[in-house]
Order: sequence, then structure tokens, then C-alpha cells
Amino acid sequence: MRATKSGNRASRQRSYRRAPAYEHPQRWLPVGLAATYTTEGGPLVSRYAGMDWAKEEHALHIAHADGGLVLEGRFAHDESGLDELCRVLVRHGVGRVAIERPDGVLVERLLEAGLVVLAIHPNQVKAARPRFRAAGGKSDSFDAFVLAELARTDHHRFRALTPDSDETRALRSLTRSREDLVETRVALANRLRAELEAFWPGAAAIFADIDSPIALAFLERYPSPSDAHRLGEKRLRAFLSRHGYCGRKEASELLERLRSAPRGRAGEQEAEARRTVVLSLVAALRPLVEQIKLLNSQIAGAVRAHPDGEIFLSLFRDPRASLTAARLLAEIGDRRERYPTNEALAADAGMSPVAVESGKRKVAAFRRACDKRLRDAVATLADTTRHRHPWAREVYQRARARGCEHPHAIRVLGRAWLRVIWRMWQDGVPYDPNKHGNLRRLKAGEG
Repeated sequence: MRATKSGNRASRQRSYRRAPAYEHPQRWLPVGLAATYTTEGGPLVSRYAGMDWAKEEHALHIAHADGGLVLEGRFAHDESGLDELCRVLVRHGVGRVAIERPDGVLVERLLEAGLVVLAIHPNQVKAARPRFRAAGGKSDSFDAFVLAELARTDHHRFRALTPDSDETRALRSLTRSREDLVETRVALANRLRAELEAFWPGAAAIFADIDSPIALAFLERYPSPSDAHRLGEKRLRAFLSRHGYCGRKEASELLERLRSAPRGRAGEQEAEARRTVVLSLVAALRPLVEQIKLLNSQIAGAVRAHPDGEIFLSLFRDPRASLTAARLLAEIGDRRERYPTNEALAADAGMSPVAVESGKRKVAAFRRACDKRLRDAVATLADTTRHRHPWAREVYQRARARGCEHPHAIRVLGRAWLRVIWRMWQDGVPYDPNKHGNLRRLKAGEG
């Protein structure tokens, strides 16, 4: 989705040169101002820790509630090192640990040890460094100190990690892995199309999708013009029948596409080299396409078996839409306290703008810092439902009538859908059009 045009052109151009700002929603469930103090008024959490994680070893800084140093150290990223790290944190009575990542083996071990983990975005740590230094120095130990100070003084501003259930984490692993494989498939398919356009454009135009099973089978059998010089209508018809072609085009029409395309002028050696490249790309694409198909089947089964699966599946009429439902469920999760308001969910999904206000100038800017995967899933839901759902179509058309471009209108509709989804998710009930107030009012207005 493209960025929304917000404000004047000069301000937009200036904003592109700045680093994107990471903004947490304003109403995260607090780690607990009420739980920070005992009935006698004394601090309940007496020690805080900051951890700068790395691939091979992690820097640790533990501080008293008054900021005094308790311990500094480094721990290797291996089984003995992580065991020792957790023992040290528990032994020193650390209540909260701040770290710059929300997942991974290290975070899982900290949570398993019963520690409260605060995930702080690297941009926020970067912005906090000048508070504690005059020069521009930086080190792992210093970053651990900055994180410990943020945990000590600003812990109420950050959310504590709340791990999802095993079913949700499994579904998230499946959906994210599929997205990564699809990205790789698209890159390889684009490379294959570019290679064909360079010496045999007709082979790229004969079928709609160059990475479809029938197209890959055709290129495996006819990877160059010389391989297809004796291909006629009868042979093509037999090929289509043998590979279960389900398209609506006749063999004569497909053959005309192949022959009417421009002919390349590659020499004998270049044509042979390009033929080898085509076969290599086809060989890489075929198992990739098959594995994506298997993942689709696994995801469909996993989302239907999930306790919250019916909530998200109810948003779609087509049973094949289980992929989008699975992505929504995997990214939102199953911990209701993670998003105490629908505004918090909309902000994390990138559907609400960022307010930039100074004096008389007020601008609603595109929210760049968010869960990109969740934003993509919500945008897919919005773009799908605007074609068939009367309420979604009306919200989208009103946004376009106000002058919003398509990406902006999709975000407006996505934010409206997230209000509905949040309520469904909190109540644990599937989508019911009879409970959708705006839809009922729209139908009543239409008579």
C-alpha cells in the first residue's frame, strides 16, 4: 500500500528524509502503576535490568530502584550461558527486564524464568541515548544501561510481553513462513519472466501465471524456441490434456499467443545459455509452488482447529479465504489484554494515522511503524469486503468521495473493520450481521 498524501508537499518531502518514528498506542495495558507500590507506599520492584542481545553474547546491566549499579556482565548465547543469565536475574530479585526484541529463544527463556519482559523498539532506545551521554559514544554495555534506566523510570509506558498460546504461535509460524516462501516465489517468477522476455516473449504470454503448474510444465518441456519449433496445435492439445489444463482457452488460441509474440535474435550460444537459466529457474520454482500449496492446506486446518478460528473465519463467505483469517488471528493473537481498546489494535495494525501538531499546523501522517504483517492482512480484508459487503462498500465509497486515494480509503475501511473485530475478539463470538449496528442502520436507510 502506498503512503497517504498528508499535509503539504514540502512537509511530506521533509518527512521522507527523517527516520520513521515508532509509536506505541497510547493506551497499552499498563505493566501496572497500581502494582508498582505496596500498601505501605514502598516500591514493590526493587531491581531492574537492561539487556543488549546479540548473536554470540548478551550484555546485562542490573540497577537498584534508585539507579545504583548492582551488576554488569556478559553471558554467552548457549545453553549454559542462558541458564546462568536466568539464575543471576532471579537471584538478584530483578522484577523487570528491558530488551530490544519481542521474540526469540532468549525472550522465551526470560519469560520461562517468571520475569516481566519489556519489549522496547530500537528507535526508542536510540532516542533515549542522548539523555545519558554528552559525546556520541556507543557500546553494548551502554545500551544495556540505557535499557535498564528505561525499565526503571518509564516501565509504565511500555507493554509487558504476554506470550500467546501454543496453537497461536504454531499458526503464526505457518503463516509467516508461507509469506516468506511466497515472496521468494514472486522473486523467482519475476526473474523467469524477465529471462523469457529477453529471448522468447511468447512463452511468457501463453499462460496467465508464469509460476502456475501448467506454465512450469510447459517451460520444462519447451525451455527455448528451438525446443518448440515443431510444436503444433495437435501436440499442444495433447500436452494440455496430459497436464490437466483447466483454462478456458483453446489450444489454437494459446498457440497463436506463442507465435504472434516478438521473436528474439539471440545467437546459438546465448540461446543455449538462456535455455539453461530457464530450466534452472523452473527447477527452483516447482518444489516451491508445491510447498506453498501444502502450507495452505496446513494453515486451513490449523485455523479451523484454533479456539478463536471461528471468530475470524466468520468474516469471510468464501471458505478459501482461510489464509487471511489465519493471518489476522496469528498476528492479533489470543491474549485479550494485549489490546485493551480498539484504538490500540488499529494503531498496531497501521490503520490509524499519526498526528503531527505544532502551533496552528495539524497534519495526519501515514503510520510507518506498526506490525506490517497485520497491516497487510487487514488491508486484504478491507479490499475483499468492499466488493461484496454493503457496509464496507459504503464506508469505502464515502472515503473516496472525500478525496482519499485508494490506499487511504482502504485504511479508513480497515480501521472501521478493526472496531468490529476487536469487539468480536473480546467477546469471543463470530461475526453476526444482526449485531452490526452500522450495517443495520444502512439497511434501514435503504428501506
